[in-house]
Amino acid sequence: MEKWLKPALDYIPRWLDYQMRQHRQPGCAYAIAHRGKLVAEGAFGHADLASGEGLTARHRFRVASHSKSFTAAAIMLLRERGRLKLDDTAGQYVAGLHKSIAEATLAELLSHSAGLIRDGWDAGQWLDRRPFLNQAELRADLKRPALLGGSTRFKYSNHGFGLLGLVIEQVTGESYGAWMQREVIAAAGLQETLPDCPPRWRGWRLARGHSAIAPAGMRHVVPGDNAAHALASATGFVATAADMVRFFSQLDPAAKHSFLSVSSRRAMLRKQWRPPGLLEQHYGYGVMSGKIQDWDFYGHNGGFQGTLTRSFVLPEPGLAISVLTNAGDGLSMPWADGIAHLLRAYARHGAPSRRVADWGGRWWSLFGAGDWLPMGNRVLVATPAWLNPLMDASEIVPVSRDEGRIDQAAGYANFGESVRRIRDGRGRVKEVQFAGFRLQSEAAAAREVAKRFKPVKKAGK
Repeated sequence: MEKWLKPALDYIPRWLDYQMRQHRQPGCAYAIAHRGKLVAEGAFGHADLASGEGLTARHRFRVASHSKSFTAAAIMLLRERGRLKLDDTAGQYVAGLHKSIAEATLAELLSHSAGLIRDGWDAGQWLDRRPFLNQAELRADLKRPALLGGSTRFKYSNHGFGLLGLVIEQVTGESYGAWMQREVIAAAGLQETLPDCPPRWRGWRLARGHSAIAPAGMRHVVPGDNAAHALASATGFVATAADMVRFFSQLDPAAKHSFLSVSSRRAMLRKQWRPPGLLEQHYGYGVMSGKIQDWDFYGHNGGFQGTLTRSFVLPEPGLAISVLTNAGDGLSMPWADGIAHLLRAYARHGAPSRRVADWGGRWWSLFGAGDWLPMGNRVLVATPAWLNPLMDASEIVPVSRDEGRIDQAAGYANFGESVRRIRDGRGRVKEVQFAGFRLQSEAAAAREVAKRFKPVKKAGK
């Protein structure tokens, strides 16, 4: 493991803990793998706010559309075995489809370019108003025409991946769940993953979903244990963050161990379509891809009732990240990206030198906290309240044991000004002078605020 990685892994849980406090989220679990090996995992908050059950790294989440990456891997595996081809049409395997859907190729379904409806004509399953579609209901929807011609544009479709699940069943002669559990999940060495939530799941721990605070003004527990039935291939999977990084690491063409061939992995990651929108991203076969700073990534996001999740791999440094949240307003996506920004900064600057190693710490003012992060021969001042904590970060270069100079700063910050660490009678750093500002420990800052300002009573009291 590279030397810079350890201090990054040490800080990431401190940042996530601060974010949890600030945003008052129910729960968050995360995992990070390096070259396919799990190097960090953790959990914060609650699995169920109503019962008070604490969240652990062993709790499984509904990872929703991560399921598409598993389904795409299954199609590629069947292709390796000569059971199907990507330019085969859906109608070659599944009877009773509308002609326009029967003509869709497996490649078009995998890349969301078959023109199918996204969630059906009654999408109440996504709002917990009805069960997910069974096979008869999905087939009924697939008797209606596609909305666009094939290969017209990117059009995301859960029904399209539901149809791929039917293809897998027809080709293998088994249920989607049974075949996936043996040939993909077990083959990948995953022990905390299921293709759908079973009726009896009490032998393991499930993170319950939670509604967003709005519009009811408070959170409500969303059970999240409903089966996805015929849409399991699009959204059914249940897994831990640790298993997510293990799985996605194996899709890297450079991975030493994988259940898929290198050519299949390359095909999955090849950019097929650029989804319309502001973000510069692409979609391959069951995987998203893009850039975070100058690092490429691939992976997938997921949204189930009361959960939001994100997992991706950064191939250049060989890192995989998964962040799972159990709230409808969960911050898994910006938090996963924030972790990547932190890792990139540590990779660029390197592990802290002996000269700056003891300059770390969290210092408070009326405006909140700043985290001093030693890297290389300097100290970056992170803002843990931000989703990218190192955006416009000032940089301190120590010039003596307790004095430094701000030699990098944003235009409206304190470039060129001095920094000084102030010690108590025992020689411990008790506060710091950052430019013209005296910064304190959390406890000292809390006492000062309580003394100088009037508290606000809670609403309704």
